[in-house]
Amino acid sequence: MLETALYVDDMDRARAFYETVLGLSPMFRDERLTAYPVGGRSALLIFHRGAATHTAHLPGGTIPPHDGAGPIHCALSIAAADLPAWQARLAAHGVAEEGRTDWPRGSISIYFRDPDGHLLELATPGLWPIY
Repeated sequence: MLETALYVDDMDRARAFYETVLGLSPMFRDERLTAYPVGGRSALLIFHRGAATHTAHLPGGTIPPHDGAGPIHCALSIAAADLPAWQARLAAHGVAEEGRTDWPRGSISIYFRDPDGHLLELATPGLWPIY
């Protein structure tokens, strides 16, 4: 997967969360979109809800309209040894851990929400046969 898109109501609030709480650094930002590199191979795209509902005309072509509503889910991979530090970081920022699963292959997933209600997951290796 190259990109995952989430749609938010307040871009400044979303940027504060993803940059402060998750420690991501934007590789692109404008009024409708902030793009964060994730894992060195993919991008997390945060769109201002409704800002991409019209065709985007770029010098090299067009991007068809898209948008999303409701709480969406995405998972970010982390090293197993980093899980306690991530839990402490989330707690320090007042982000509640909403769930935890110990998977049969030995992976652990913790779940929490961003300010727009999207369900985010931090997963350690072993969740899927490919990870």
